[in-house]
This record gives sequence, C-alpha cells and structure tokens, in this order.
Amino acid sequence: MKTKAQKGEELKKAKALLDKSESLIFADFTKIKAEDVRKLRMELKKSGANFLVIKKRLLGLLMKEKGITADLAKFKISVGTIFAEGGTDTVAGPAYKFFSGLEVPEGGAKDMWTKKILGGYDVKGNEEMEASQVIAIGTLPSREVLLAQLLGTIAGPVRAFMYLLDQKSKESAG
Repeated sequence: MKTKAQKGEELKKAKALLDKSESLIFADFTKIKAEDVRKLRMELKKSGANFLVIKKRLLGLLMKEKGITADLAKFKISVGTIFAEGGTDTVAGPAYKFFSGLEVPEGGAKDMWTKKILGGYDVKGNEEMEASQVIAIGTLPSREVLLAQLLGTIAGPVRAFMYLLDQKSKESAG
C-alpha cells in the first residue's frame, strides 16, 4: 500500500505528464511480465512518450481538472496510461508493435495481447478514441514508408510511359 506522500508524488508526476501530452493511450497491463513492461517504457521513451500506472480515480480527477472528458470507469481492470507528447500516430505504432510482439501462450488467441490496448484520447482534438481506432493507427506503416509508397505509385506510370517511348523510338529507328 502506498503512503499519502507516495501518492502525492505520483499525482505530481502524472499532472506534469498530462500537461505535456497531446494524446493518451490506455492499456491493460495485467498478466504482462515486469521485464516486458520495462521494455515497453524504453520503447516509448524513444518516441517521446511515458507509461505510467496510476489509479483510475486519481487520473480521472486530473483529467477532469484539465477538461478531458474520457470515461475511465468503463474499464473494469487496472489501467496503465501512455502519455505522448506527440499525436496518437507517433505512439500508437510502438504500443501496437509491443503488444503484438508479446509471446502468445499455447492455446491463447493470436490477438490476445493487442486486446490489451483499451482505447485512447486525443487531447489536442478533445476526442475519445476506441481501441479499434488506436490499433488501426498502430498498424499503419511509418511516415517514411508511406511517402516511399506514394512516390512509387506516382513514378510507376511515368516509368511505364518512358519505357513505351523508348520501345517506340527503337521500333522507328530499326
């Protein structure tokens, strides 16, 4: 059991993280090994995010104070919160990658760990997100990959047209 001083420190830390955050992702961390949670924290640090476990009631009070209307009572289990300084797109990928990369025990459902992503909240846009939305964002490729795919899509027809012109010029020369 935490002392009142420890809870106060936890509350200060959560308030500081919430003030800097543009998006939040809520996740169920039960049955996840402590070593894996440590790895999640390290991965999230790389993308400018933090994972914090705080009582739902305390987090709810902090969120209400900031004008965030997310309903944490709908989660019937302990909730860990990912506080992201960037948008949901910057942190949903690493979170999804972490949960989908966890070892599935024998007889477990393939997506049992990704179901641990409970939902999210876009602080900037002031809107709640369902778990399916967060997972969909998490499965998208990175910005660089999307730009490369777009470039390939644009360059394909131009390349085909250039090939046609080249073949026509060889035909008329021969």
